[in-house]
This record gives sequence, structure tokens and C-alpha cells, in this order.
Amino acid sequence: MTDVPTLGVPASTTEAAPPAVAAQPARPRRRRRVHRLTRRDKMVLTLMVGIPVLIEAILVWIPTILSILLSFTKWNGIELSNIRAAGLDNYRFIVQDYPPFWPAVRHNILWLLFLGLIATPLGLLIAVLLDQRLRGSKIYQTVFFIPVMLSLVLVGVIWELMYSPEGGFINGVLGRSGQSNAIDFIGNPNINIWAAMVAATWKHVGYIMILYLAGLKGVDPSLREAAAIDGANEKQTFFRVVFPAMRPINIIVVVITIIESLRAFDIVWVFNHGRNGLELISALVVQNLVGEGQVIGVGSALAVILLVVSLIPIVTYLSRTFGKENRS
Repeated sequence: MTDVPTLGVPASTTEAAPPAVAAQPARPRRRRRVHRLTRRDKMVLTLMVGIPVLIEAILVWIPTILSILLSFTKWNGIELSNIRAAGLDNYRFIVQDYPPFWPAVRHNILWLLFLGLIATPLGLLIAVLLDQRLRGSKIYQTVFFIPVMLSLVLVGVIWELMYSPEGGFINGVLGRSGQSNAIDFIGNPNINIWAAMVAATWKHVGYIMILYLAGLKGVDPSLREAAAIDGANEKQTFFRVVFPAMRPINIIVVVITIIESLRAFDIVWVFNHGRNGLELISALVVQNLVGEGQVIGVGSALAVILLVVSLIPIVTYLSRTFGKENRS
């Protein structure tokens, strides 16, 4: 039997068309799950943040606030009922009628200048020399760093023995030990402040040396190479390239030097309790807060003065330094 084609209709149109696929709606994007802290996580975070904050508040902020409040009062330090408001009388007494105050201010300023102009540059010089890969540099680093590990009280005891007129090392070297012409480094008010600053320098130099050694190791060697290619000598390379590159270390050193000079206490207290030429503001604070003749209001006012004097140069320096950095 012969198939008869359909007239006027193409053969391809006779095939069944595939069924139309229904358009599916677009699936909404899944939102990322927000991982909420569990109760255990919150407890851990609370302990990790709360304990350090609590310790700092108890040891730093609460005593600071109490000192500020007590500086405007008169109190014998025994009974709370004896606290009386004094206004600015304590500050007025310190500035006008307290003889050791102004010598203490001068000594603190002298201490700052001595550490800033002698001890700190000396530590930088030693760091630069030890960075030259000298033979036995590790031994030298250890020798200079040993005083840093000692407390200032122990440093004071060591130098008190060295300064002693009877059997002291320095008088022994000078051939005056135990003699009438022996130098009394601690008892002589004209020289004992210098003797105390030398003792403080012994510890401070090692600290500065370690900081600058770390800074020198972190300077990019390509900076030195570029300076050498430009024809700069070692001195120009250090002061114009290397030293500015250690800006973070410089900031730390400046802050540490200011703090160390203003809170100097241990060495002078070991020598003679901060009297007879060794008056410092920190020693005056302790003299007024501790002992039979304690004057809590005056001691607190001295502590506030020391706090303000310490903060002013540090805040000024840091604000100017970081202000220039942000503008650049």
C-alpha cells in the first residue's frame, strides 16, 4: 500500500511538538546564618574582658579618682569621720609653703634631661655598635641587659655599696676608701643627685639598647642600599634614613624616658629616703602618705601634680606625632 502525502502541509509539521516546560519561579537566595554567641561564649568573653578591666579599675582608676578627691580634703588617714573639705588649700600649701617641693621639681626636670640627653643617646650608640655584627656581640648584649632584669631597689642597693666611703668600689679605685678624704657620694647634697642619676642610667641604657636593637633589625635593608647608591655615607644613612624609619621605636623610647624620669623613686629612697639633696616628687608623695606624720591631703595633692606633670608631655608628644602622621 502506497503512502499518500498530505497536500499543503510539510511532513515535518506532522510530528508531535514537545510539551512546553513551565517557567519555574527563581529561588530566593539563602541568607547566611548568623552565628549567635552561645551562653558559654558569652561567659568566656565576659571573664576575658571583665577580669582585666576589674583589676585595672581596682589598681589604677579607683585609686586615681580617690587621690584626686582626697587632694581637696584634710584627713589624718585614720577615721573617715575626720575627713574635712579643704578646697585648694593643699595645693596652695605645696606651692607656697612646702620647702621641698620646688627642689623636687628641679630634680625631676634634671633627671629627665639627664636620661633624655645622656642615657638614651648612650643606649642608642651601644645598639648601633652592636648591630655592626661585632665579634662577641651576644656577650656584650647580655652584659648590658643584665641591669634591666634587676629591680630598681636592687640597683640602688648595689650602687649604695659602690658609693660607700668605707670599702666602696669607687673610693677603693681612687685610693680613698676608709680615709678622711673619701668621697661621700650619697651624703653630700651637692653630688648625690648626680650619683643617683648615674645609677639610674646603668639600668636605663640597657633597656634603650634592647629597644633600638630590635628597631635596627626591623629596618628594611633596601633602604640602606638605596642610600648607598645615592652616595650617602654611614652617618647620613643613619640619621636621614635609618633613624626616621624607626619612628615607632622612637615614640616608645620618648614615652618610656619621660615616665622613668618622673616616677623615679626607688633609688633615692634606698639612698636616703629622698632627703638631703635627693628630693623628688614621688618621694614627697610617699613621705606624706606613709609614716607617723602622714598628711593624706597633701600627699594626694602631690600625687595629682605628678600625674598631671607626667601626662602633659606624653599626651602633647603623642598627639603631635600621630597628628602629623594622619595629615600625611
